[in-house]
Amino acid sequence: MAEESADVGSTGENIAGETPIAEPEAVTDDTTVYDDDVELERTIGLVGGLAIGIGTMIGAGIFVFPGLAADNAGLAATLSFAVGGLIALLVALPTSELATAMPRSGGGYYFISRGMGTAYGAIVGLGLWLGLMFASAFYLVGLGHYASAVFTELGVGLPFSPVIGIGLLFGVALTALSIGGTENTAKIQNAVVGILLVVLTGFLSYGVLDAVGVFGGGTVPEQFFSRGYFPVLTTAALVFTSYLGFAQVATVAGEIKQPGRNLPLAMVGSVLIVTIFYVVTIFVATSAFGADRLGQFGETAMVEVAREFLGLPGAVAILGAGLLATFSSANASILSASRAVYALSRDALLPRKASEVNLRYGTPHVALLAAGGPILVLVATGRVELLAEVASFLHLIMYGLMCVALIVLRRRNPEWYSPSYRVPGYPAVPAVGALASFGLIAFMQPASIGIGIVIMIVSYLWYRYYAGDVTLKGDV
Repeated sequence: MAEESADVGSTGENIAGETPIAEPEAVTDDTTVYDDDVELERTIGLVGGLAIGIGTMIGAGIFVFPGLAADNAGLAATLSFAVGGLIALLVALPTSELATAMPRSGGGYYFISRGMGTAYGAIVGLGLWLGLMFASAFYLVGLGHYASAVFTELGVGLPFSPVIGIGLLFGVALTALSIGGTENTAKIQNAVVGILLVVLTGFLSYGVLDAVGVFGGGTVPEQFFSRGYFPVLTTAALVFTSYLGFAQVATVAGEIKQPGRNLPLAMVGSVLIVTIFYVVTIFVATSAFGADRLGQFGETAMVEVAREFLGLPGAVAILGAGLLATFSSANASILSASRAVYALSRDALLPRKASEVNLRYGTPHVALLAAGGPILVLVATGRVELLAEVASFLHLIMYGLMCVALIVLRRRNPEWYSPSYRVPGYPAVPAVGALASFGLIAFMQPASIGIGIVIMIVSYLWYRYYAGDVTLKGDV
């Protein structure tokens, strides 16, 4: 059954003389149909939506961050992940409402531009594109570390570090895969996440039983706040990249089947599931080694935890799972980054060329290339923590503004705003979500904050130069 499109539109033109493309003529459970005969097929169901969310988040939180987080906060890193999960949940609930009211590709950019105005939308949209590129690069570098660990495990000595080269190779491959169709990427995502959940459930169950003494003598985790209290929040700011996945579900909302039902379930469900996995992972890892030694293992600390519990077979299993997880995270992030470009282009905030859809595969191939190319440049830096925090900064800005946009839309109550899901606890939930999102930024490293602010300023200047006359209907 078709749903009438929201009564939102646009006026004005950009410096190239392009005007925003009209809103969809109709949004159905199967397609989003535009009046220029372009159809963006809805090929992602609830399982696919959960897979995008869980697959993106599980990659960083479990396979890259445990060593880094434990080194910063000790066992209290479990609380850091819980704080991150709570903030993500406070944002996921308002985002679910916005997404059911406006199930379009572009996610947070679309919601904010229609709720708060073109200028806010441009800053967030360009920031989302760049933030997803930083996140994708972070995941690809993590994939490179795990692939490098495979060579080490096999006893293959290389005269150079393969980390960056492998990350670049997979960046190219995943971009090409996404051009081949979202149905292909969704199928791969479903399979990868299914394997990951089976492997991790088995491994973490064994680890918990070992920690409490069912196997062997048991191990007692060290003092909870061994690093103090402040590192809990600085570590939460660092690892928040782990929670970007639920918003990426909203970014591909235009391709989610039955969005009124599946979007809220996918976003909230993925946050709850991965938060449990994160907290248990840090508990198990610190029980095995303690924070000091765990921190020395760096990005592949979980391999050593698995070796401690299960010997070589455990190390090999986690190596394989780590490769799948970082692959999954990068895959979902590249897909979402391209959809941000696609949405910006259709609104004339980027050149129209970027929203061209490949007639053979039905995917925005130019947008995918616009996302994939810069990601390779960022991968080449190899700066894991910096990439993660810049991605977190840009997303936290967007999350906070999404919560504000919900409050603005509820107060204005335009005729076209009719979500099929409404956030419970309004207005407290979106208000606290906004404050928590903005507040967490204060605990980031100055370099990450500086880079994030520069990106926001450049985004605004681009908007003023390229599309200052464009006004999206629904602006405040």
